Amino acid sequence: MLSYQHAYHAGNPADVHKHAALAWMLSYLTRKPKPLSYLETHAGRGLYDLTGAEALKTGEAAAGIGRAEAAFAADHPYRAALAAIRARHGDAAYPGSPLLAATLLRAEDRLHLAELHPAEHAALAETLGADARVRIHRQDGTDLARSLCPPTPRRGLLLCDPSWEVKRDYEDIPKLFAKLARAWNVGILVLWYPVLEAAPHRPMLERLVRDHPGALRHEVGFPPVRPGHRMRGSGLFVVNPPYGLDTALAAIGRAMAAAT
Repeated sequence: MLSYQHAYHAGNPADVHKHAALAWMLSYLTRKPKPLSYLETHAGRGLYDLTGAEALKTGEAAAGIGRAEAAFAADHPYRAALAAIRARHGDAAYPGSPLLAATLLRAEDRLHLAELHPAEHAALAETLGADARVRIHRQDGTDLARSLCPPTPRRGLLLCDPSWEVKRDYEDIPKLFAKLARAWNVGILVLWYPVLEAAPHRPMLERLVRDHPGALRHEVGFPPVRPGHRMRGSGLFVVNPPYGLDTALAAIGRAMAAAT
């Protein structure tokens, strides 16, 4: 969606949920001395300034990472990645998932990042374009996923987190995941979705659960980050979840609840 600007929402409670889970999964995967692939369908710019006008206008980061960070254990991979990124980019820096992944992955791993928005694509290229492990694609992320799966290396993870401003996404994502799961049966497929007042995600999840009975679903709830905000929570649906993810997600949920 070319009108969406994540700078207004970076570091909000949904980001904390998604990024803490992603950091745990990537940390888990890198314990084995085997290379992996990381694919992202809606990458964004990769690096955000929480003192910028956009973040200050909404206050979403203050309601998210501003409250929740201290609730995570000091050795959680999310906190370790945040510390490394701030050491490089300054105390107000907050990573999008591409920079989070690049920070946690190794020299032998490969990243494919899709971003259509011209300004976001340019900013992403400035942040990660010099990294030899990274290929940045200015194309529709679902098209990229279809064309690359199964990737090389075959072991790895795909993150799909649309803006959900295109209502067809709720119908199209289950079709995409069914196709990707067939093509890449060992890949970890991660879908992030918002929990909104009107609950448009429910029919989508019913189909996803039917198609992927072994998948893991996790949701956290939180108060509206500002008056009139329709998001009431954040959800993750993970196909081929790594061992121990259910326990890790429960701990993330407890940390976020403690910070609410």
